[in-house]
Amino acid sequence: MAYIDSDIGELVGLVLRKIDYDDYTKDTIDFTTDSGKLFRMYHDQDCCETVRVEEIIGDLDDLIGNPILTAEKRTSDASGDPDVWESGAWTFYELATIKGSVTIRWLGISNGYYSESVEFVEVNGDKTSRFRSH
Repeated sequence: MAYIDSDIGELVGLVLRKIDYDDYTKDTIDFTTDSGKLFRMYHDQDCCETVRVEEIIGDLDDLIGNPILTAEKRTSDASGDPDVWESGAWTFYELATIKGSVTIRWLGISNGYYSESVEFVEVNGDKTSRFRSH
C-alpha cells in the first residue's frame, strides 16, 4: 500500500460513498469515493507526541451521497490549551455538501521536537478500510 500526498481540496466535486472512522484510537478517518478512490486523514504516532481527533461537529453521514461543495483545512497554535504541555497545534478540516457541513477538529501535542500535524493522502493498493463505516 502506498500513500500519495494529497490536499483536502481534492475532495471538492467528488461524491463520498462511505466514511470510516477509528473512534478507538481517534487517529484515522478514511473517505471512499463513488469512483473507488480512498483518501486517508491520519497521524502516525511517534514517541513524545499525541495527535488525535478531539471533536467532530456535525454528522459525517451528511457528507455521503452528494458532491462535496467545500473541503478546507485550517491550522492554529494550541499553546494556550490546558491539555498542551510544551507545544501544540489545532488542525480543522471543514467539509460540506448540500445536506450539511462537518468540522473535524484535531489536536496535536508534543514536546516541540515531534510532529503535531495531520496527513491527508490518497491510498494506492489495498483500499479496504478497517474502521467503522458511516
